[in-house]
Amino acid sequence: MSLRWTTAVAPTAVAGAGWKGRVPLRLEALMLAETICSAVSAAGLGIAAVTAYRKRFLTATRIAAYSLVPVGLVLTGVVEWVAGIAFKPSVWLGFGVLGLSWLLFMTTRAIERRSGTTRAERKAARAAGRNEAVAPAASAPSLGAGGAAGPAAAAKPKARSGKKQEAAAPGDDFSDIEAILKKHGI
Repeated sequence: MSLRWTTAVAPTAVAGAGWKGRVPLRLEALMLAETICSAVSAAGLGIAAVTAYRKRFLTATRIAAYSLVPVGLVLTGVVEWVAGIAFKPSVWLGFGVLGLSWLLFMTTRAIERRSGTTRAERKAARAAGRNEAVAPAASAPSLGAGGAAGPAAAAKPKARSGKKQEAAAPGDDFSDIEAILKKHGI
């Protein structure tokens, strides 16, 4: 007996030569799912009662809450919805199409990895090509902040105190880090 009586679960006679008073397959599966949910809930409530008898009320309440979930799913129609999805060939065809798309995606990723270059490397190469800035009237590329060459650097006096040179020494260590970051396109 179904816990929920709607037009979707009400047994109706099916016309045709093969009808022998049985409920159609979809309704049988739905009624079986509702019966299983009801049995699981009844068993859970029994376990909760035994747990409460042993004076473990907090645990018994938690077990009762979990055991009422299947009945709630049946009464809200979730079980009917899942049973309707599980027995439709079009739904399984949809799962097959999703599986095929996943397989194609993973195949292209595997081929991409075997080619030796990753997306990050190709992106870094494109970024490096764009980052080589040349001034509009310059005949040579401009240098970044790390290298000061040319007439402006020659005109600067190199007289520094000892403390400033010591403070600049840790900055030289960052050149290695900058090189590594540039190598990886960061």
